[in-house]
Amino acid sequence: MCCLLLVAGLIGPRVAFFLTWVFTDRVSIAFHNGWFLPLLGLIVLPWTSLAYVFAYAPIFGVSALGWFIVVLGFLLDIATYAGGGSRNRYTSSTATA
Repeated sequence: MCCLLLVAGLIGPRVAFFLTWVFTDRVSIAFHNGWFLPLLGLIVLPWTSLAYVFAYAPIFGVSALGWFIVVLGFLLDIATYAGGGSRNRYTSSTATA
């Protein structure tokens, strides 16, 4: 069950971000300076990038509530990567015991 949650946490936001990028224009509106930054976000910080895309408003930018959502996305990215490390430590400690 833990592995399933880890895989969903790693692949889920990337798929959602990619589908948003392909089927809507929200990514090009939020990242109006090119394709490199969204691609980097897709690879490294998918939750943060997805949160930024949905928090960005074309006229006003990102509001205070929007930045809160982006920070939550960043914390989800950190938790996803940290969860993988703790799972690796747990499996290696039980394998040697």
